[in-house]
Amino acid sequence: MVAQFVRLKLTLMGNAFRRSVWQTIGFVVGALYGLFVVGMLVVGAIVLGTTDPELAGTVVVLGGALAVLGWWVIPLFAFGVDATLDPQRFVLFGIPQRRLLAGLAVAGVVSVPGVATALSALGASLAWWRTPLALLAALVGAVVAVALCVVGSRATTTALAPLLESRRYREVVTVAAFVPLVLVGPAFAWLGAQLGEGPVDGEAVSGMLTRLAGVVAWTPFGAPWGLGAAVHDGAWVLALARLVVALATLAVAWVVWDRALARALVTPPTSGGAGRAKGLGFFSRFPATPTGAVAARTATYWLRDPRYSGSIAVVPLIPVVLLVVGGGAGSEIFLALAPFTAWILGFSISADVAYDHTAFALHVSSGVPGRADRWGRALPVLVAGGAVTVLFAVVSVAVAGRWDLLPAILGVSVGVLLTSTGVSSATSARLLYPVPKPGDSPFKQPQGAAMATLVAQTVAMVLVLALSLPFLVPGLVAVLADLPVVGWVTLLVGAVVGAVVLVLGVRWGARRYDRGAPELLQRVLSYA
Repeated sequence: MVAQFVRLKLTLMGNAFRRSVWQTIGFVVGALYGLFVVGMLVVGAIVLGTTDPELAGTVVVLGGALAVLGWWVIPLFAFGVDATLDPQRFVLFGIPQRRLLAGLAVAGVVSVPGVATALSALGASLAWWRTPLALLAALVGAVVAVALCVVGSRATTTALAPLLESRRYREVVTVAAFVPLVLVGPAFAWLGAQLGEGPVDGEAVSGMLTRLAGVVAWTPFGAPWGLGAAVHDGAWVLALARLVVALATLAVAWVVWDRALARALVTPPTSGGAGRAKGLGFFSRFPATPTGAVAARTATYWLRDPRYSGSIAVVPLIPVVLLVVGGGAGSEIFLALAPFTAWILGFSISADVAYDHTAFALHVSSGVPGRADRWGRALPVLVAGGAVTVLFAVVSVAVAGRWDLLPAILGVSVGVLLTSTGVSSATSARLLYPVPKPGDSPFKQPQGAAMATLVAQTVAMVLVLALSLPFLVPGLVAVLADLPVVGWVTLLVGAVVGAVVLVLGVRWGARRYDRGAPELLQRVLSYA
């Protein structure tokens, strides 16, 4: 039965590759990247285990614990990353519960993340290659760790399935998840800056990590990774205790998954019904025209759809990121706040048609003109984004104490907002790529979407940069050469060039829309 599930998983993956070239390319790129990372980890484990076994044990425990924790937590934000073998599809086959669990568990490893985790775990065991007994214990721990990853992940997602199906949960958790993700990089940058301010006591840092690893090795996440180090040090009782912790956790996770799956197969979770309407919302605030209707729907998306509202959640964090990353550059780095925010807001509608998914059929069937569609999507960004951009421009020059540079910053910011919105209005009607479906997490990218997304977004960003040069160059001159007079030229050129690019981009996108709306709908539906 386990072999049947593995073959079924491989068959489904192969069918997906034959359906889309981009999926095949994405899989190959992901597989090559995974092999590269695994190779680096294996080489690092061997070298570190040879030169400093104690440090190798510390790194393996901490890194392995993060891997297990990631397997358990990430699906709660991605809302079912791998639904290839949905247990609900096997309800009518009468498969015994234990066989179903075993098949799903083994098949859960058959994926790029699963294979990469398994190879990394086995490769990390080679840190103890000079001690055969430690190597054997580490291999046992690696197998238990991989089992913990898969079974624990399935247990948490199955047990919390009723909560995960709640739309309100998805909206709140998805937006909240952006906060730590955005702050991870600045946190590491701040830590590096703090360590670089003075002499770093290597022994103190190493001792701190060793003590931390000692604590983590007693948790379910780090226990299996500490078997090799314990046997290497001759602490057989400690190794046995860690093995008991790991196996007990695996047993508990298996029981939780078993009972949760049994309940789900009998009473499957249902996505919450539609909430009661509370007025017309934005539709009562916009004109009763095709453009107004599209604008009202777009504004509603920005507040209710996590794929859009995530961009809004990131905006307040941009000042924090700039201050942390540019800590050594002083407050001058804050001058990039408004232009960077303007680019993010304008670029955010570059995949609007793909985000509509099947709802785009309403535009095609009702005969919405291309001009109304393009302007309706751009207006909410221009109005709300314009206010935020101007506010950030004023705040940035106030923090930097350079009020003389306000015209230059405003010119660059307004120009970037108008230009990026115009380019997005054009590219969203021409460059389509798979995006998360409505109701899915923004973190859940369709298979094969990575390469198509990279190409489309790169083309759009290059266009924005090229068209922004007429006002970007004088803006940089005004700031770097300390020539505030040039800032007024930047303000004028930015407003004019940005307006021209916006109008031309909307018109070009409208023509593309009018000529090929049915083809656009067909491409959008092909990503279903």
